[in-house]
This record gives sequence, C-alpha cells and structure tokens, in this order.
Amino acid sequence: MFGEGGLDINALMAQAQAMQAQFERAQADLAARTVTGSAGGDAVVVTVNGSGELLSVVIKPEVCDPSDTETLGDLVVAAVRDANHKVAVLAQATMPAMPDMPDLPGLGG
Repeated sequence: MFGEGGLDINALMAQAQAMQAQFERAQADLAARTVTGSAGGDAVVVTVNGSGELLSVVIKPEVCDPSDTETLGDLVVAAVRDANHKVAVLAQATMPAMPDMPDLPGLGG
C-alpha cells in the first residue's frame, strides 16, 4: 500500500509542518500590519491591525452634531467596515496558497 507510487506519509507530514510554519509566519506578518478605513469623505477615519482589532478612531469636529448622533454612528460603522474589508483583501494576498492534496487510497477522488 505504501510502496512505489503509494502514499509517503513522512513526506506528507513534512509538507504539513512546512505549511503550518508558513501559515503562522503569514499570520504574524498580517497581525503586525495596519490598515485605515474611512467614511464621509474622511470625516471618520479608523485604523485596524491585520487581526481586525480596532486601534484608533479619528472624527472631524464638523461631523459632531449633537442633534444627529445617528449619522456619526453610521459613519463610524462604515469606516470600520471599510477597514475590515481592506484587512480581508490583505489577508487573502498574504496567506499562502493551499497546495493540491494527493488522492488518498480508499477516500475516493
């Protein structure tokens, strides 16, 4: 079953360990990066790290209308969504591609 042309479990394990190390490095790199998102023509600007943690919020004074806090809240939500979308794009570009897995005997394929 593991002879010539069969499954080399040691090679498969080595490949899995290498992929895990590469994935962990990519995650660490991503977490160390920051991305900004904005809304309302930069009336609200937020900064998040690559893990999606909100680091800062900057709000221009002219959007601070005490009689319309709903709009300000909407701008903050939109800016955070913009930043999180950018993090998702960055993560997709940063994370290593998964290699094709071999057909395993007895599992179809």
